[in-house]
Amino acid sequence: MSGTALRWFKSSYSGDEGGNCLEMAAQPRAIHLRDSKNPALGYLTIAPSTWTSFLRSQVSGGTAEPK
Repeated sequence: MSGTALRWFKSSYSGDEGGNCLEMAAQPRAIHLRDSKNPALGYLTIAPSTWTSFLRSQVSGGTAEPK
């Protein structure tokens, strides 16, 4: 899938100053991530379960819960 066909979102906490921002585009079977400063570099695609595990690890202080 083309990166331009995806609907990209940036955190509401991200400002317009050009900091270190990550954009994501969610689909039912894939999460796409890219650098908002340089979207032409492409994007990384991961499984939704991987994204969920990452988010849980951040909430729990950096350690993912075992499945």
